[in-house]
Amino acid sequence: MNLLVICQYYYPEPFRITDICESLVEKGHDVTVLTGLPNYPEGKILENYRRGKKRNEIINGVKVVRTFEIGRGTTKFQLFLNYISYTLSASIKAFNLKEKFDVVLVNQLSPVMMAIPAIVYKKKYNRKILLYCLDLWPASLIAGGIKEGSIFYKLFFIISKWIYSSVDSIAVTSSMFKEYFKSKLFMNIENIQHIPQYAEDIFAEIEEKKENRKFNFVFAGNIGEMQSVETIVKAANEMKEKNNIMFHIVGDGSKLEECIVLSKKFKLNNIIFYGRKPINEMPQYYSFADAMLITLKNDKTISYTLPGKVQSYMAAHKPIIGSINGETRRVIKEAGCGYCCDADDYKELSKIILEFCDSNQQKLMGANGYDYYIKNYSKKSFISTLEESLIKLGG
Repeated sequence: MNLLVICQYYYPEPFRITDICESLVEKGHDVTVLTGLPNYPEGKILENYRRGKKRNEIINGVKVVRTFEIGRGTTKFQLFLNYISYTLSASIKAFNLKEKFDVVLVNQLSPVMMAIPAIVYKKKYNRKILLYCLDLWPASLIAGGIKEGSIFYKLFFIISKWIYSSVDSIAVTSSMFKEYFKSKLFMNIENIQHIPQYAEDIFAEIEEKKENRKFNFVFAGNIGEMQSVETIVKAANEMKEKNNIMFHIVGDGSKLEECIVLSKKFKLNNIIFYGRKPINEMPQYYSFADAMLITLKNDKTISYTLPGKVQSYMAAHKPIIGSINGETRRVIKEAGCGYCCDADDYKELSKIILEFCDSNQQKLMGANGYDYYIKNYSKKSFISTLEESLIKLGG
């Protein structure tokens, strides 16, 4: 099968689509990725990709075609320019692609407009599209502070519905996404299937934590508006007198500096910020964790989401402590792999962390999470299901 993948983000940016594409190549498929210029999450185009460099690469068997985009920057206006520039340049590039692919896969994060180049290609060559939805639109706008009744929201409601209606099949990462498509976008959900994310293989090979006298709690991932990492900082402040508890924040994003400033304001000695680390270094941070942390903003639309870090935490045999609502909370409870409290509730988060420290079920929680991962989120199952869906569309 000759597959065209469209996603604004790709290696060296830290997204799972890179592993997916390389896995499809290993299965014998030809994969070409139409993507942008690496600038996530720092907001600046990497130096070795500027001035027309590295526009065509082959990375681990995947053909990577890069098109122009403006860096994300640090402001909402710059981010808007980033979204629009990629959509326009990738649409032109897609229209001018001479190769006829069997099927198109869109790995749809934010913005939803990254799917437009696929629709352009579809209309020219009459090829079908499978859209893998990781971020709900226009719901993501509300989570970012846009009011539902605003003209901006209404415009993107129309755009989002048109995009989702223009593809041939949709796969979603969270089972609750289906309800959103049905109740908010008023769409038929017969062609929507649930394909949850998986964890890269390296997370299942993490060595067991060495015994020490401290409890270590690790958050790993993007530190943005939706992740509400400030909830962890505030919880750390509640426990600043507990000398046996440490918090470790591994990642980068638009809210990192704000969280660092907050920790300095509280004069905290029990929290460490490591910044962004490459995926091959992540196991060392997971290894010393007694439990992993997950926080999300207190927002109904965000509660539909099941972040990919949940699968990574489970694959690593780690208990999960969450300040979250909705789908993620349901999964943790169903798996029996940790403790949860309401989103943004830092006082309750500090309480359940202390409860975890006193528990004799810590290893059992980690084992429960891993068992749940194997049954529901294995990489083998994901690739197999995705491959079957693509072959069905392209056949």
